[in-house]
Amino acid sequence: MTMDANSHDSTGGSPESHAPHAAPHIMPMGQYMAVFAGLILLTTLTVALSFVEMHQAHLYVGLLIASAKAALVILFFMHVLHAHRLIWSAAIAAMLFLGILIVLTMSDYLARGWLNY
Repeated sequence: MTMDANSHDSTGGSPESHAPHAAPHIMPMGQYMAVFAGLILLTTLTVALSFVEMHQAHLYVGLLIASAKAALVILFFMHVLHAHRLIWSAAIAAMLFLGILIVLTMSDYLARGWLNY
């Protein structure tokens, strides 16, 4: 049995009734500008801290600032903040695996004997 565009499925509803019709969340321009200002502030902080002598802490502070900038972009510009739970799950899983990758890479890097700390 073929179904044309005007036919109904066996449940009695139209084929379009099964698709979610959630309205997208529209953020005000002021919120975008606030996030943009936060990104500019964090970038300025990164540049300013590059001139400060922090020895080994440079890497960790840089990663912390980069993580904060990535969180702002993911939450606001990619609209994950107002997304469904499935999108949140995918984003959290991606961050978890990225964290695992960074921890394993750093443990290998710091365990090398030829580095002079």
